[in-house]
Amino acid sequence: MISGKFLLGRGRHELSDEEQRVLEDSIGSVRQVAARKQIVRAGVIIDTSTLLLEGFVCRYMDDRDGQRQLVAVHVPGDFVDLHAFPMRRLDHDIATLGPVKIACYDHQTLETITERYPHLTRKLWFSTLLDAAMHREWIFRLGRLGAEGRVAHLFCELNERLEMVGLAADGRYMLPMTQPDIAEASGLTGVHVNRVLRSLREKNLLTFKANEVCILDRKALAAVAEFEPQYLYGSNGP
Repeated sequence: MISGKFLLGRGRHELSDEEQRVLEDSIGSVRQVAARKQIVRAGVIIDTSTLLLEGFVCRYMDDRDGQRQLVAVHVPGDFVDLHAFPMRRLDHDIATLGPVKIACYDHQTLETITERYPHLTRKLWFSTLLDAAMHREWIFRLGRLGAEGRVAHLFCELNERLEMVGLAADGRYMLPMTQPDIAEASGLTGVHVNRVLRSLREKNLLTFKANEVCILDRKALAAVAEFEPQYLYGSNGP
């Protein structure tokens, strides 16, 4: 089942067999997209929403000088732009970080789901509320934490989310992000991120090399990050 990671670890078990079949059968198309490619442009009317099957994508905004700020990172199982269903267009861009596989849902099909399957609709709604919870946490991370805390928090969050979908174990996972990407997700410069990563490594908290993250001391890294995973609503959803 290619949609099998949707809400995995967050109450997917509460979907009936029929609801899982509907989610699977409603996929309009499956696409492979190369790394570093834009898949949604801000302001453009769109009539599909995207479920990420494999790989990582980011949401981002550019300032007037073309400097990018990452406002979200998505992992497999995430509905990347479900909010585009009622909104029709986005106020930000979406791009791949590495090669990805995505499933596209036509908005007309999603409308039919909302009319016929109220519990599945609630689950879809829940997934957008998860996005909102993560946005609030990112605001806290960027507004209240120092450089080490911001970077540590990003790695802690991704570890937690990837564990839910079976893509992280023992604090290890693959992440196709560069130091400039991490900087853009943390409100820092690339040079500053390099220093932070060196500091975290020297403190035996974390290493990040060749796109592999290795969390050496999960509890200590979470303390630096002031990371509490409740906002990710693991284990049980609505």
